[in-house]
Amino acid sequence: MSNPCQKEACAIQDCLLSHQYDDAKCAKVIDQLYICCSKFYKENGRESRSPCCPLPSLLELKIKQRNIKPGDS
Repeated sequence: MSNPCQKEACAIQDCLLSHQYDDAKCAKVIDQLYICCSKFYKENGRESRSPCCPLPSLLELKIKQRNIKPGDS
């Protein structure tokens, strides 16, 4: 797996493009990326990297801000 969560990251770009970059209309796909990245770090360690995922510390902040619960999808 060379780019974990690439599918979710591309879905965000598609959503933003189709909604004139209104990120509020793309909240669900953004949450899906964060969930995917959380799973990626849990399975591969915090030192792992994917160009599609924010660094673990930023990801944790975003998950907390968006009130995403583990197991959400």
